[in-house]
Amino acid sequence: MKTRGRIVAFFLIVLVLAGTIGSTVTGIAKDIKLGLDLQGGFEILYQVEPVEEDQETDRELLENTVRILNERVNSLGISEANINIEGDDRIRVQLAGVENQEEARDLLSTSARLSLRNVEDERLLDGSDFVEGAAQQDFSQQTNQPIVTLQLKDGSQFGEITSRIKDKQNPETPYPDNLLVMWMDYQEGNSFAEEYGTEDPKYVSAPQVDQTLNTTDVMINGDFTVESAQRLADIINAGSLPVNMTELYSNTVGAQFGEQALDKTVFAGIIGIAIVFLFVMAVYRFPGIIAAINLSVYIFLVLLVFNLMNGVLTLQGIAALILGVGMAVDANVITFERIKEELREGKSVQASFRAGSKNSLRAIVDANITTILAAAVLFIFGTSAVKGFATMLILSIVVSFLTAVYGTRLLMGLWVKSKFLKNRPGWFGVKRKDIKDIADSNEYEPKVFNREPNVVQHRKKFFVASALMVILGTASLGMFQLNPGIDFTSGSRIQLSAENSLNTEEIESGLEELDLQAESVVLTGDNNGGAILRYDRVIDEDRISDIQSYFQENFNADTSVSVVSPIVGEELVKNALYAVAIASIGMIIYVTIRFELFFGITAIIALVHDAFFILAVFSLTQIEFDVTIVAAILTIIGYSINDTIVTFDRIRENLKKKKRVKSFKELARIVNRSLVQTMTRSINTTVTTMIAVLAFLFLGAQSITGFAIALAVGLLAGTYSSLFLASQLWLVWRGRNIKNKPVVYAKKKRTEGPQV
Repeated sequence: MKTRGRIVAFFLIVLVLAGTIGSTVTGIAKDIKLGLDLQGGFEILYQVEPVEEDQETDRELLENTVRILNERVNSLGISEANINIEGDDRIRVQLAGVENQEEARDLLSTSARLSLRNVEDERLLDGSDFVEGAAQQDFSQQTNQPIVTLQLKDGSQFGEITSRIKDKQNPETPYPDNLLVMWMDYQEGNSFAEEYGTEDPKYVSAPQVDQTLNTTDVMINGDFTVESAQRLADIINAGSLPVNMTELYSNTVGAQFGEQALDKTVFAGIIGIAIVFLFVMAVYRFPGIIAAINLSVYIFLVLLVFNLMNGVLTLQGIAALILGVGMAVDANVITFERIKEELREGKSVQASFRAGSKNSLRAIVDANITTILAAAVLFIFGTSAVKGFATMLILSIVVSFLTAVYGTRLLMGLWVKSKFLKNRPGWFGVKRKDIKDIADSNEYEPKVFNREPNVVQHRKKFFVASALMVILGTASLGMFQLNPGIDFTSGSRIQLSAENSLNTEEIESGLEELDLQAESVVLTGDNNGGAILRYDRVIDEDRISDIQSYFQENFNADTSVSVVSPIVGEELVKNALYAVAIASIGMIIYVTIRFELFFGITAIIALVHDAFFILAVFSLTQIEFDVTIVAAILTIIGYSINDTIVTFDRIRENLKKKKRVKSFKELARIVNRSLVQTMTRSINTTVTTMIAVLAFLFLGAQSITGFAIALAVGLLAGTYSSLFLASQLWLVWRGRNIKNKPVVYAKKKRTEGPQV
């Protein structure tokens, strides 16, 4: 009766989970905010400086600026603007899904400090003299042209000013002297005399005053459309900014560009996850089915929690979600492999399940903590897009741990305790002929694919291979260096995406018309339907809309424009170095505490090897190296040490069984046994994660290609270093004086590793 009850409970739980996920996941997915790279829009980082020289850029000033910016954005009907203070003097604005990006940029960029001046640029009135919120769009009674009307607080003051201006005459100037010049954002050094007669003057209007005007009503005339007049009225009503804002960084993405990126990336994710599910079920049989159920729950919970956190999903965020699938599989694989080992030792299914779950937990915890450490460093030092990736990665790791450890134990435990699987080791992928007699006390060497490899005896070959790779990588970096993106060098980058093939000569001809000749034009994408234009200078913000309009009208191409100032470029380089250094130091400390110093140092050597190998590949291929590649490197550092720690944990466990190791040969045998025991797990985990990464590489959006390449290369290098480098470096190091100082496992603390 209990057997049937537990199995029924399993199917009821699965049905409830399936019903919950099936009925709510679509709504949750639709509610998640999408980043500008997935729906179009723009992101701008502003440097903030006070208008008044004696004023400080304090928190109150920045918060007041953000409030005014939010009011301006709300006038566009954008309810989900993301405007944040960064550091002591910066504000980052993110507006996704904006239809009229030019209008929104203008709305943000102007400080809206209205002033009325004479032709000598003497200030007569400013914004404090006008009634707040009274500006509105209207039409001129004389010309019926759109205008903006304002209201003064004191009409007599305006009468005094117009009385002084109306009779002024200066025949030596090319313009009448009785002009009342209206300025928006007048700055020191601006001059009416210099602006007069230019095609696009900086002042708004300059009406001639022929009589004294004792009125509170003021009109702003200009070459307005109804929309531009309304926009100016909205800006004035929102209030003037108490600061000057200088654009340091911007990223402008067309709506079509974002939509294509979203469709391709989601499709790649679905294909990748489906293949991962099939692989896990094919390799691990019944436990694989349990894993697939828990992976489905994992994806649902990540989306749910991310939505509740009000997070913004980006391309890199989706990649982190799918990468988390690989890491969730890893936790399952570690447990399943331990259960299979216990079954081969002759234990019952129930005993194997208990022992496998217990022995795998420590390795899973250590591996996940080190990966979270790398993600946390990414969050602290990364840009906004990288922060989104780090947030999703941390969330994915935490949720994958809960579902893989507790979810798998719950569902599989129902079957194991029901005793239905009592005489069915084949359901776990274990053949009866591989199960030894429980009474047999002999220790047999573990096998990989029915072989007993001696990995340790080939250690010198691996050391030589690694040394050669380092030499070749150093030569490549010395000769070719890296091809840094504008993230690190500053400048501008324009990416085009068109349905039809693009032609380099036509693009260059179009750039000449815009007077924006590029340093390089590289065709990309399928059938050359894309192109990347590089500039070593910063494109003016007022030219971005011209670029987008031109390529849309003449090439039917959507655009993504990134602009990075030298200040931001230098900071990104500095932060990238800090991130890698701090992540490495943090991992040394953690591994030393959990194991020992020698384990920590050899682990970091392996990590540096992996990171260097990624740099070498990017140097050799000259693929653009941008800030997302740094994110990929840090992810691989976390993933690689994850792999290494699983092996170290097994070495520690096997040393504990021996208690005292007196010879290098015996130590080598323990290391080799540990490597072979964890090799299947390492290979299977790498394969599942690689499936997800390759799906992004071949099916995902073009803008994430470099990121996927870095992950793919890093996965291969990380698996190689974990299996063939880190443990064997430790073996050589610790085995040098083993005859005089045997390796002894201290039992004082559970977290201590082997000591001398």
